[in-house]
Amino acid sequence: MSATGRREVPRFGHGSRVPGWDEAVDLTKGPATIPDPATTPVPPGLRERIAQAMLKYPDRRSAAIPALHAAQEEHGWCSPEAIDQVAAVMQLTPAYLTSVATFYDMFKTLPMGRHDVYVCTNISCSLRGADEVFDAMREAAEDDADINVRSFECLGACDIAPMASVDGEYIGPLSTEDAPQIVEDLRAGRTVLEHKQLRYRRCADPGVGEETGDFSPPDRGSTEMADTAGLGPEGDNVDRPGPTAAIEVPAEEAEEESSEGESSEDEKGDS
Repeated sequence: MSATGRREVPRFGHGSRVPGWDEAVDLTKGPATIPDPATTPVPPGLRERIAQAMLKYPDRRSAAIPALHAAQEEHGWCSPEAIDQVAAVMQLTPAYLTSVATFYDMFKTLPMGRHDVYVCTNISCSLRGADEVFDAMREAAEDDADINVRSFECLGACDIAPMASVDGEYIGPLSTEDAPQIVEDLRAGRTVLEHKQLRYRRCADPGVGEETGDFSPPDRGSTEMADTAGLGPEGDNVDRPGPTAAIEVPAEEAEEESSEGESSEDEKGDS
């Protein structure tokens, strides 16, 4: 607590609440080289995932993020070995991949627990007690090296504040009493606080799914907005009121409509 009685905001040594940007560049390293695929052992499953990711992009470097995620899942963190394996498959320098891994803070460049608990401490969550939830989570998991608890600047789920991402699953609203249960569920390998997971939240309309218990979106083909052109079952224009915009009319049709319109005007003038 500060002298004014207010709770002090926890900060890193560089003055920010956000980790990172506090490691100096090693200027003594030699030139970056691409690891030799023939002498760099890569687990077959990891190699396949990286290869599949590269197939999705015209530039293989665009697959760096999914490839690093795959390596992190394989090794538990983006270790130098993991970085070298990705670099060997993608034929990139480890330096390039390290620059990506150190920029995005969901990549671990130091060994940490395999379970990630990111407690959002941005303004909406903080105003609703997120700092206390964060303290409770750290206390509950302090003896478990396999659970990585850290604050997060924003997870974009203000509607369930205070909230956290637990191994990628959004959970909230949370209270300090939820912290021991989250740790217990993770240790036991159970689904974490299923009743508070965002994916199971009901629709804002309380009548949706009440009769059937099915809260999934309806099949678009069975609704009034039946086809992608915005036409109803009877061919009536239901979700695009008014005529089609001129820019959507092909040039040939526009010329035909224009010539037909001129002919009609001429006929009116003759009559």
